[in-house]
Amino acid sequence: MLKIIYENIDIAFESIKSQKIRALITLLIIAFGIMALVGTLTVVKGIDNNFSLSLKSFGANKFSFKRYSNNFLQGRRHQRGRKKVNPKISYRNAIDFKKRFKDTDAIVALSYVAAYNTEIKNNIKKSDPKYTIIGVDNNFMSVNAFETEKGRIFTEKDINGNAHFTIIGTDLVKELFKNTDPLHKVIIINGIRFKIIGVLKSKQATFGGSENNRILIPINLARSIFQNKNANYAINVAVTDKSKYDILVSKAIAVMRSIRKLKPAESNNFGIHRSDKLEAELKKVSKSLTLFAFIIGLITILGSSIALMNIMLVSVTERTREIGVRKALGANRILIMLQFFIETLTITFLGGIVGIIFGILIGFGVSSLMKIPFSMPWNAISMAFFVIFVVAIISGLYPAYKAAKLDPIQALRYE
Repeated sequence: MLKIIYENIDIAFESIKSQKIRALITLLIIAFGIMALVGTLTVVKGIDNNFSLSLKSFGANKFSFKRYSNNFLQGRRHQRGRKKVNPKISYRNAIDFKKRFKDTDAIVALSYVAAYNTEIKNNIKKSDPKYTIIGVDNNFMSVNAFETEKGRIFTEKDINGNAHFTIIGTDLVKELFKNTDPLHKVIIINGIRFKIIGVLKSKQATFGGSENNRILIPINLARSIFQNKNANYAINVAVTDKSKYDILVSKAIAVMRSIRKLKPAESNNFGIHRSDKLEAELKKVSKSLTLFAFIIGLITILGSSIALMNIMLVSVTERTREIGVRKALGANRILIMLQFFIETLTITFLGGIVGIIFGILIGFGVSSLMKIPFSMPWNAISMAFFVIFVVAIISGLYPAYKAAKLDPIQALRYE
């Protein structure tokens, strides 16, 4: 039996060689379908990885107060048609919250963006104006899952004493301190000298935004250097005891409502971002994207399989005389059917492999352009091989059956 299969594989390859243009077109049709499936699933996998990174950077068992919630952006209208504009979270709001929200199972961190697109200098040269200056307290690093690659983090003494210390991102290290240890070196921010006490661990970009261009300085010092009365502060809370998460969220909301002087009947005029809600939303979006990509890929594959079946039916018609000769020489229906089925299978798998390769390359290219993490889509590749097998069966069986049914005498007379 194996010998017969090998012989039919040889016949299939000979047939492919004799009909190079048709075989190439057929192969490309299958390759295009598989490429669409693998490419879209690869990009979706990259987006999913990016979601995971975003969630990791937000922090587990954490919640934060910001001016607006995720689903109530500035400019969204009330039922009455008027815009609701939440007041900004002021420094006084943030400080009051930190003083009043006391719990052994929660850590509060305050921060605010003091300046964007800032130029940084050292004694030798200056940087491009692309750095974000963030004023932080001594809890910022631990609550927001930031780690240092070198050096140390801020202490409470550094923050309260307005120490001219800074922790920089790896982008600045590459630009101003190539082949030099930046620790204890001095940089100049807005005309003020700062001593580098730490370097943040490098983070992968999320949706095109660099995570490594941050410059951290003490929050009170930042407020004195960058005097912005309309600054909006972020309040982040990390919960150490997961079982108390919901209780502490409710308690924190009550404290914030009290600080904002809201009446019981009034709705919150601030947004609360919960890590568990964010995780659920990201998973929901990820599943929707995967389903959408899979449906698009399957539609493309369906079109490819129909085209392949049509081409194989035309091939059966054109090779009617060849089939008659083989039957006259003793080939039975099973052998004829096996010949055309193996031929379809061979073309399908060759096209599938080409499609997988190009699909991965397209996924890598799109991920690079979008600046999202790329990972080898093993699930998509496994799915592609399964789809290839199904397409080969669907597209190959009917043409093979039609070829096997031909009457040898009528086939020999065919011109």
